[in-house]
Amino acid sequence: MEKNKYHILVVDDDDKIRNLVKQFLIEKGYIVSSANNSEDAKMKINFFNFNLIILDVMMPGQSGYELTDELKQTKNIPIILLTAKGEVESRIHGLKLGADDYLGKPFEPEELLLRIENIIKNNINNNLSKIIKIGEAELNLSKMTIKLKEKVTKINSSEKNVLSKMISAPGKVFSREQIGKISNITKERSIDVMITRLRKKIEINPKNPKFLQTIRGSGYVLWIE
Repeated sequence: MEKNKYHILVVDDDDKIRNLVKQFLIEKGYIVSSANNSEDAKMKINFFNFNLIILDVMMPGQSGYELTDELKQTKNIPIILLTAKGEVESRIHGLKLGADDYLGKPFEPEELLLRIENIIKNNINNNLSKIIKIGEAELNLSKMTIKLKEKVTKINSSEKNVLSKMISAPGKVFSREQIGKISNITKERSIDVMITRLRKKIEINPKNPKFLQTIRGSGYVLWIE
């Protein structure tokens, strides 16, 4: 695994821990950014593409739990939670919110490194190698293609991000605002155009969609058979 291809965000209000983790991961070959609170983290997430977030639970302002819950609504970024809380209930709560792993403080840096490597490897294997069926359409995320009735069309990065997120939560309604954040598209009209374009690639009858549907007044939903 070429670590210098992977960008990690470390979020912790404790300067000492944040800097130690950052320096350790840089020495191991990762690209690392850091933030000392949730607002700083969200600003960086909007500017950079991160492969993983290491997130402290107990922070002033928005907690790590709350940030995890917010991010998992629109992002597919794996999250490892760090906490001084050792209670099973705290760990379960974080995992229920969508965290991918949980590590109690104090921790061994090498254990954190192993958890990071395992999550990144699993994420690559799960999200890139498999072909995902949406009705008769076959989506290949690694090649960024959709095959329908022997016709193969390309998808762009915005379309890939939206499909990845919707596939991870089939049947869930995504608002235009959420889709805008996922795709980095700000204009509602542009979002509608992207959905129309995706329907032409996925649906047998795009004018009467079976899988990528509009929920009037709410947004869009993807169904997978």
